[in-house]
Amino acid sequence: MDLGVYQLRICSVSFLSSVLGTESTTPIEHYSSSSGASVVAIDNKIEQAMDLVKSHLMYAVREEVEVLKEQIKELIERNSQLEQENSLLKNLASPEQLAQFQAQVQTSSPTTGTQPGTLGASPAPLQSLPPNQCTGPPM
Repeated sequence: MDLGVYQLRICSVSFLSSVLGTESTTPIEHYSSSSGASVVAIDNKIEQAMDLVKSHLMYAVREEVEVLKEQIKELIERNSQLEQENSLLKNLASPEQLAQFQAQVQTSSPTTGTQPGTLGASPAPLQSLPPNQCTGPPM
């Protein structure tokens, strides 16, 4: 066996054993043998360690995917709620209020996105508005 491959295998087994917190049950002297059985044993240990690492990574990825799916679900629900509120507020706003709002949006800085008190603020409950503001301008 090539000396470099041999050293790599010993290093791999030692590294994976230390990472996984397991002690090798086979003494290091056994690895110095160049017989086919020791090579197979090393290969098996490396494969087992790799499988263990793979299963831990897959478990962590599955957990993260579940968390992200839940966040996506919550964001979709929140987006839907905000779209409904936006539609309702547009229907209740007078044309003058809409024009004033559009002017505020156009003058806001593109780097900040919104000005405080405009798009980012949560709307006041409809119950707190006086009745004449909810119906729009008289026609």
